Amino acid sequence: MAAAIAGAVAAALLLPLLWPAVAVSAAGEGRRLHTLFSVECGDYFDWQAVGLLHSLRKAGQPGGVTRLLSCAPDQLASYRGLRIGHTLQVPSYSRHPRTGDWYPAINKPAGVVHWLEHSPEADNVDWVVILDADQIVRGPIIPWELGAEKGKPVAAYYGYLKGCDNILAQLHTAHPEFCDKVGGILIMHIDDLRALAPLWLSKTEEVRQDKSHWSTNITGDIYGMGWISEMYGYSFGAAEVGLRHKINDDIMIYPGYTPRIGTEPLILHYGLPFKVGNWSFSKLEHHEDGIVYDCNRLFPPPPFPREVEVMESDPNVKRALYLSIECINTLNEGLLLHHTSVGCPKPQWSKYLSFLKSKRFSELTKPKYWNSLKVENKLTVQHVALSKSRHPKIHTLFSTECSSYFDWQTVGLMHSFRISGQPGNITRLLSCTDEELKNYKGRDLAPTHYVPSMNRHPLTGDWYPAINKPAAVLHWINHVQTDAEFIVILDADMIMRGPITPWEYGAKLGHPVSTPYDYLIGCDNILAKIHTRNPSACEKVGGVIIMHIDDLRRFAMLWLHKSEEVRADKDHYATNITGDIYASGWISEMYGYSFAAAELNLRHIIKSDILIYPGYVPLPGVNYKVFHYGLRFGVGDWSFDKADWRNADIVNTCWAKFPEPPDPSAITKGDQNARERDLLSIECGKALNKALYLHHKRRNCPRLSTTIGSISKKIEEVLTSNKSERVTQRSSTTTIGRNVEPMDVTRQQAVERATDTVSRVHGSKRLARSSKMWIFAVWAISVVVFLLVISMFFSDRRRSASRSRASRSQKAHNLTMKQTV
Repeated sequence: MAAAIAGAVAAALLLPLLWPAVAVSAAGEGRRLHTLFSVECGDYFDWQAVGLLHSLRKAGQPGGVTRLLSCAPDQLASYRGLRIGHTLQVPSYSRHPRTGDWYPAINKPAGVVHWLEHSPEADNVDWVVILDADQIVRGPIIPWELGAEKGKPVAAYYGYLKGCDNILAQLHTAHPEFCDKVGGILIMHIDDLRALAPLWLSKTEEVRQDKSHWSTNITGDIYGMGWISEMYGYSFGAAEVGLRHKINDDIMIYPGYTPRIGTEPLILHYGLPFKVGNWSFSKLEHHEDGIVYDCNRLFPPPPFPREVEVMESDPNVKRALYLSIECINTLNEGLLLHHTSVGCPKPQWSKYLSFLKSKRFSELTKPKYWNSLKVENKLTVQHVALSKSRHPKIHTLFSTECSSYFDWQTVGLMHSFRISGQPGNITRLLSCTDEELKNYKGRDLAPTHYVPSMNRHPLTGDWYPAINKPAAVLHWINHVQTDAEFIVILDADMIMRGPITPWEYGAKLGHPVSTPYDYLIGCDNILAKIHTRNPSACEKVGGVIIMHIDDLRRFAMLWLHKSEEVRADKDHYATNITGDIYASGWISEMYGYSFAAAELNLRHIIKSDILIYPGYVPLPGVNYKVFHYGLRFGVGDWSFDKADWRNADIVNTCWAKFPEPPDPSAITKGDQNARERDLLSIECGKALNKALYLHHKRRNCPRLSTTIGSISKKIEEVLTSNKSERVTQRSSTTTIGRNVEPMDVTRQQAVERATDTVSRVHGSKRLARSSKMWIFAVWAISVVVFLLVISMFFSDRRRSASRSRASRSQKAHNLTMKQTV
């Protein structure tokens, strides 16, 4: 092991010396390559630099690498990291020397300008790769293999730079039509960089000073603080000099995102938090972390590959998890080698260290090479061509709360999302109080954005959990950077049957897609006149929403405010005004959505072929994409109502599931409409149980036994045992106009017994196991006691026999003596 570490350290120290030779031999005329990245003086950038430099060596990146170190004179005296990699010290622009503005991001263009003007390296290169410090490189980045040309740099797509399409670009560049939404990695010819760099710096200063246009709706900056001015400085500077980017959307990925099928990203950009199971990592949590200088200390290890293997069944989602652990493992490997190179003592053995030094890890992280044969299919020139050659990015959201009720719905939706073919990623918006979160067990059920709970309104004290949906969407918009162009918003009580895409249904800016909610009669009466200035634009929609990100940014705040406004209007809760059968303001959030959309004059494309409630008769020939099981439905004697399972911890009870629906073969072939309706209802019920089964399997629940396997049967018996208790019928069929026969309702007592059965069955299993142990112990003790008694009995017999023989011998001896005398 010591020899292996010594060899690795020697390789780490020798590779920088060999890079120039490698570059000369590997690159022909005009192919001299150099890599740059910018950092500041501080522990935060030091551990990032160690990780990036190690990954570049590991990837076999040709040419030299220079760290552009921005330090103020008073920082240098105490700075510990001067020996981390090949470094060029550049003046710090964190505090602008002329304006006094504090903006550290400007150090990147300022450092590049300084390198071009003062480093002899800049006179001996043809191509430059510019990276960020918080990146891990997985394979060599070769400009000519990625399609870079003089005048046509290669870069990654940054779709959230919306200022390229509005007044921001018109103000800050003479050629707004050339503005490209790019960043992350920049690959360009040295002549292009010389022309661009001064403008990159000056345009950054210009945008940074334009505070009147910092707002989120103009820049896309979620903080509205001009923090991404440097990115716009680059795009506007490139537009000024006429650079037309080849935009590559597959070369770089954020850990936690799912890669496109068939792609192998070369760069992992860990700028956002990411997680794998219960493990997570966020670079911001290590802002003051001196881990580089703490011998043998590493970041908390992620799950091992074999643990990831059983976490996820979807192969592409599993790839995303592997990329996440590869990122942090490579970072830790770099720290380990750095500690060894500076003379730290040999670390204590651990399973994780053994893995980092194993052949298995070496195989998993060997360099990835870009397939140049696919370049033409992956590259598009500038954003205009980009929009024509590929579909826009999508992100899916759904809102839940910290409860077992929403957990089983989450399991169902997440499973259906994975098999539906829905493009893009999905995020659960989880509304929880701090107290609820302490004891919450469902953190690993979905990629999650945590938001404060609005169940109890912080200002009015009103109890209205439905308001969490608009509040959570607003929180996500304000706290998460996304490059998605369209957002799909679902409810937790849905099952996806296929992809829901803007291009299939025609969604576009100003025209969201949604499904009809005809019972929102308030759009036609005084309610709309009170709560929107544009009542004629009020549309009766809900359920599934597909909206352009720019519309959602304008809309989210108003959605929340209108929901609060309608909820406070108790004078108009009546059923004949709202259509709410409970007349309790329960659908205020739905009206909040419709009224806010009307206020902004968003005109919906209303599609009736996206969503169906199980129990409804489907339209002929329609392939619905979503089941919305918000209402009771059933087939024959079997029925399902989500409200019956509000208090049942189905997710955390091994192998628990819902009563199985009938087999499709049992459906009669009489009425075709009824048959189609029943088949969809059965499909929905089976989909929920399949999702639960796979969830329990991933949780490594013990193998199914007769006892555990009878859980659902016992639940079903409880739910159907006392039909005399079924005395009420649900009236929503007449309210919403469902084309389905009314069904009996199993009321709360039966449900409570069903819920208790889940825990009783598992309790009885534990009790049975405990009883068996006691029986075995008593049996063993009985055998031991029996053997002891038998042993004592035979020992006593042997002693008695010995005494008898001794007595007879004595008598014979006495008789002989008498005869002799």
